[in-house]
Amino acid sequence: MNRFYIGLGIFLILAFTRFIPHPPNFTSLIALSFYVPAIFGLRFLPLVLISYVLTDLFIGLHNTIFFTWGSVIAIGLLSKYLNSSIILRIFGAMGGATLFFIITNYGVWLNGMYDQSLKGLMESYLMGLPFYGYNIVSTIIFSCIIELIYYLAKLKLKYTS
Repeated sequence: MNRFYIGLGIFLILAFTRFIPHPPNFTSLIALSFYVPAIFGLRFLPLVLISYVLTDLFIGLHNTIFFTWGSVIAIGLLSKYLNSSIILRIFGAMGGATLFFIITNYGVWLNGMYDQSLKGLMESYLMGLPFYGYNIVSTIIFSCIIELIYYLAKLKLKYTS
């Protein structure tokens, strides 16, 4: 499959789920950040990051952007180690959502939104829990959709070869 079409598909899916009305953090970002490198290889991780950056340019930049972008990279790298079975991939994607939560809320705290103390850090994580919940649910849904598509694609290849 042509790298251009894969990149375009990643961008369109990510953009669609970020631009349509949705609850906070309810997008395909984490699932795509995990599954694209898991299925296509780490060389496709930059396509996910570029898609995320482009959609951020439309949605708006913020002072924790490098924490969110860094999370995408970390999740993609994690996928290299957790892609040998459906169970590992699902748990890997959930781990990616947790990693995103930990890194981005640390960034929110570090950028001064909360008191620069242990209490402020804990408050940052506590206030982020509703966003984490949406992130977990969306990651489960999009992971299941990706797993189904991946399974059907493998099945089609098996019977057309």
